[in-house]
Amino acid sequence: MGILATYEINRTDRVADIAAKIALELTVGTWTDLPHLERQQLQSYRAEVVSTSHTDTTSRFTIRYPLDNVSSDFSSILTTTFGKLSLDDSVRLLDLELPESLSRDFPGAKFGVDGIREQLGVNDRPLVMSIFKGVIGRDLRFLEQQLRDQLSGGIDIVKDDEILYDNPLTPSLERARVGRIVLDDHYKATGKRALYAITLSGPVFGLRDQALRLIEAGATALLFNVYTYGLDALRELAKDPDVRVPILAHPAFAGALTGSINHSLLLGTFIRLAGADLTLFPSPYGSLATPRDEALLIRDLSAKPSVRKPILPVPSAGIHPGLVEDIIRDFGTDVVINAGGGIHGHPDGAAAGARAFRQAIDQVLGRAGQTDALDVALEAWTTR
Repeated sequence: MGILATYEINRTDRVADIAAKIALELTVGTWTDLPHLERQQLQSYRAEVVSTSHTDTTSRFTIRYPLDNVSSDFSSILTTTFGKLSLDDSVRLLDLELPESLSRDFPGAKFGVDGIREQLGVNDRPLVMSIFKGVIGRDLRFLEQQLRDQLSGGIDIVKDDEILYDNPLTPSLERARVGRIVLDDHYKATGKRALYAITLSGPVFGLRDQALRLIEAGATALLFNVYTYGLDALRELAKDPDVRVPILAHPAFAGALTGSINHSLLLGTFIRLAGADLTLFPSPYGSLATPRDEALLIRDLSAKPSVRKPILPVPSAGIHPGLVEDIIRDFGTDVVINAGGGIHGHPDGAAAGARAFRQAIDQVLGRAGQTDALDVALEAWTTR
């Protein structure tokens, strides 16, 4: 039993020797220089190489790290398995697997796929998310109208732009209060629930208190820039029983790490372990594209059978209604289709942009219905 970490280097016949050296240096240090008694004492703390393999261009190896070497937090585990090694740009971390004995400390999402679907009352199609755009420098009235427009087109989840932190024109707590009013009005008019994810921000030691203030003010979900705050910050928020709303993990700053850690590990495995209910990542279709194999692996890791609830993948960036068929083909229906410019850039406005996505989903799923907004969107987006 232990923590399994898999690494990749350029193909070499010396992979076994390199792996053994890394296993030694990341645990008990210089083995051969220690007296015999110390070698015996440290034996149980020494990592071991459990496998090696090759592809056409790379060599891979998996090391098992003893649980006695770590405490139950991301900081300890990542420092042990990849801390100083991450400074070697010839080594890439591909995978990290924790034993189920640590599940108590990494319980995962509160809500997950089923919990979010239950809140929204939607079980038979992908969910649709939209993003506030152009609200920085605008007041609460502008934000409120944009929220109403997005919801009126059939959006399930509206989220802040990740750069919309607390600010004098649209303070976070006021966004929560306005959002609660708009969501309640939307439910009274349509009978449909929706979520509004507000950016959780502020000094790291005040995040829990701020989360509770936002929830009390009316927040129905939280957007969290996990890699600027840290995975353990997300884990503590997700574990807290008083933080009783879904958490959307945004990948801001994760690109600084993808040179040495797989996208799927950063935005799939780690995010699910840390407890987010939804994981946002660049889709394989846009200008910030995640490599297709990595994006599909995020999909698989989000739903992989586990003691933790499955979470919703949210392929994002450059999404327009013409891509709905590709998204459903690649990600199935347990996915959130997320758009900003693809909604607000619709020639007839944000409400029509939202309707276009809902109409596109109906068309792909073989459901008859109007296509007026979709037709305009396809003309605008697929002929550029």
